[in-house]
Amino acid sequence: MLTCKEQVARSSDYLDGQLSFRERLMVRHHLMFCPNCRRFIRQMRLMQATLKVMPEPPVADLDALAERLANEHLKNKS
Repeated sequence: MLTCKEQVARSSDYLDGQLSFRERLMVRHHLMFCPNCRRFIRQMRLMQATLKVMPEPPVADLDALAERLANEHLKNKS
């Protein structure tokens, strides 16, 4: 059986469907017996779902903001 640390390391790949059949079985077996890891997986699923529905910020605005902040930081250092 996987340890919790091993389970957490595989969590993203598990949720993305990138594990082999054997690895998926090992993860599911661990989740059957570990309520903490089940809670962790539920939280990760919720986070993924939340991120999918969030609007993408306009990239151009972020670049301009980053440049302005960098310039202000340089002015403040002088």
